[in-house]
Amino acid sequence: MSQTLYRKWRPQSWDAVVGQEHIIQTLRNAITGQRVAHAYLFAGPRGTGKTTTARLLAKAVNCLAEDLAARPCNQCAHCLAVNQGRFLDLIEIDAASNTSVEDVRDLRDKINFAPNQGRYKVYIIDEVHMLSTAAFNALLKTLEEPPPHAIFILATTEVHKIPATVMSRCQRHEFRRIPVTEIVATLTQIAKQEAITVEPEALLLVARQSTGSMRDAISLLDQLASTGKAITLAMAQAVLGTAASQAVLDIVDALIKRQAAAGLDQIHHALDSGSDPRQFARQIVDYLRDLLLVQTGNSDQIDATPDLRAQMARHAQAFNSAELLRTIRLFNEAANEARGAWQPALPLEMAFVAAMETPQSAAPITPQSPDSSQPAPQPAAGANAPAHPGARKSSDKASSEAGQVPVESAPVPASTEGSSPADQTFHQVLEKWRQVVSEVRRYNPTTQGLLNSCRPVGMKDGVLYLGFNGDFSKRKMESGGNLEYTSKALAQVIGIEIPVRCFVISGGSGSLPPEVESDGMVAAALRDLGGEIVDIQ
Repeated sequence: MSQTLYRKWRPQSWDAVVGQEHIIQTLRNAITGQRVAHAYLFAGPRGTGKTTTARLLAKAVNCLAEDLAARPCNQCAHCLAVNQGRFLDLIEIDAASNTSVEDVRDLRDKINFAPNQGRYKVYIIDEVHMLSTAAFNALLKTLEEPPPHAIFILATTEVHKIPATVMSRCQRHEFRRIPVTEIVATLTQIAKQEAITVEPEALLLVARQSTGSMRDAISLLDQLASTGKAITLAMAQAVLGTAASQAVLDIVDALIKRQAAAGLDQIHHALDSGSDPRQFARQIVDYLRDLLLVQTGNSDQIDATPDLRAQMARHAQAFNSAELLRTIRLFNEAANEARGAWQPALPLEMAFVAAMETPQSAAPITPQSPDSSQPAPQPAAGANAPAHPGARKSSDKASSEAGQVPVESAPVPASTEGSSPADQTFHQVLEKWRQVVSEVRRYNPTTQGLLNSCRPVGMKDGVLYLGFNGDFSKRKMESGGNLEYTSKALAQVIGIEIPVRCFVISGGSGSLPPEVESDGMVAAALRDLGGEIVDIQ
């Protein structure tokens, strides 16, 4: 049976470890200065070299080379025994399958025996966060004061699950994700040594798919090489289930042009062609992130062809920053949900439709005073069309230049004299709605995004009614505590904690529900703006 590439190319010396220079230098200094600690904690993402570094440290402390700086030498009997997996004083324990307190007590009983071959007994406990609470407690005393011949190296991918009492007894080292450039350089070297013909673009794709894990990158290269053919970019995309970049561009185009049918068709076409939904969502997020870098003046950090850079510049100009951030969040959530969804396309479809519901640019409408010679423009419900197109157009331009997603509001009463307390409160809500939207971000940025897609249309019995143009946004607003966050923001800005309820406005005519007065603001929105209440929760 042939050996897998990631095992064959596991680093056997300090210099061969990639991307963890800050840790390797510290450990080498400890070896040369003979200041090796009794317990270490190696934390970081999978495939970044934790177990490999632990074995190198075990080999170095038992190496027989007289020159401390040359350890491990990979030539003495102890180094060769470690490399061949027959060194008796290197004990590797998988905490995932040895989680009980009895396992730790057994380890504690055996640790007092002297080493069989080397100077030190080295215990590597992998995935140590899987130990039970009782097992951690049983390990504490031994971890704090082990015999002079024992060294513990704990490795974990979830350091937040390690008790503070354990971490305080260890020298902690954080392993980082390996940069794409270093992964590509290592894969190029391996491909050359293994006589694998591979395109540089395919290696770049593999490096990005590995998300900073060298082991994953080498495993993917091994998988592609097992076909026995030259590895091209198209072949790598087919095997790894990634979509062509053109599909991502087409979906972003559809978002910008508000072409829902075209965008959903592109999603279905990509998935029907064999693309993995999760990877496809990640690619969309990666591209949207590149647009964000372009917007913030960091385009030099993007690795792309001149033609693609020009396309990115056009797309970046079409988004304002608030909407781009919201769209990135939506597709990032889709990437996280796609694995467990019973309908693989659903998270992507929901993200796309939700992004479509957010207006590209909607103009804020400034209330007019009674003395003003110009009437306030009145937005049309459902269609988002202004009563005065010219005024809306200039306001859209100013809003776009400010990089904000403004909120449409219902017409403001010309005067509050003689009006009811409810009318006066609603007048305050309209005047300070922009402050309310800004204030709610302190509680939840998602709530702010949802408020940007609705408008206050009236009050009844002390309840503020918010009108949405679509049922999706309305349902999102009614979940996750968004209504409570809005009430808190209203209390901060206006001084009154006002309950909030939601309904959907669509074009056409409709009748008033019993909760809404015939002469109230909601009725005015229906009568004067051509709206229709289709649901109230």
